[in-house]
Amino acid sequence: MNAYIFPGQGAQFTGMGLNLYENSPLAKELFEQANEILGFKITNTMFEGSAEDLKETKVTQPAIFLHSVILAKTLGKSFKPDMVAGHSLGEFSALVANGSLNFEDGLKLVSQRALAMQKACEIQPSTMAAVLGLDDAVVEKICASTEGIVVAANYNCPGQLVISGDLEAVNRACETLKAEGARRALVLPVGGAFHSPLMEPAREVLAAAIENTTFSKPNCPIYQNVTANAVKDEASIKLNLISQLTAPVRWTQSVQQMIADGATLFTEVGPGNVLQGLVKKINKEAQTASASN
Repeated sequence: MNAYIFPGQGAQFTGMGLNLYENSPLAKELFEQANEILGFKITNTMFEGSAEDLKETKVTQPAIFLHSVILAKTLGKSFKPDMVAGHSLGEFSALVANGSLNFEDGLKLVSQRALAMQKACEIQPSTMAAVLGLDDAVVEKICASTEGIVVAANYNCPGQLVISGDLEAVNRACETLKAEGARRALVLPVGGAFHSPLMEPAREVLAAAIENTTFSKPNCPIYQNVTANAVKDEASIKLNLISQLTAPVRWTQSVQQMIADGATLFTEVGPGNVLQGLVKKINKEAQTASASN
């Protein structure tokens, strides 16, 4: 069974999507449509912008979404997913890929999500940190016993978990985690505490936008970050998408469940190859492929 997976924030690079734009009339049409929808030429930043330009929140999330979704659409008849999943932001790409969302609505939601998250980040100094070499249960226990807000945010693969919370709590947790034997506990250069309770203001904004958006019955199940299980009905998809901003990304569990449900090939659609690496770390026997261009 073919599983298609879609990357999240951090996969961006200068020149992303340019090859598609220059070689596919369909891609060019969709990119120009995106410029109209967003009200600014995101293609200029994607194709020619610096790494700093691409880090701007209103650009980063729509850029990765566009690269992934337009690439999937240009694959034509060869794109036949039996199941899909996306890492954080990538869940929106996956929902367009499986027919739950149309292109325009997906892009509008991603843009609103990005701006809402940026505003939430400005309310309180917050961050995330990568923790390597400890069992999940140990990391969870230390987060729970640390003063302030700090939680497990991204279960990326066994032995690699990202924590998220207020600046002081994350720093305190990192010191304890190192003392407990973590190979690394490194604060990440991100704008805020994604997938933590500190994203509640953004969740409320996104909830209103999602409730006002029409979702269709998907062509195949999506394994959503919040549950790590196959989801097929529109109401559950919406609820999980809303919960995602303040809940952890259960990527390890999602991939394990997809394999248990018959996935034999994981194809990453979009910029980079981070997810392929994570899949291999989750299950060495899993077959992976890339559709980056």
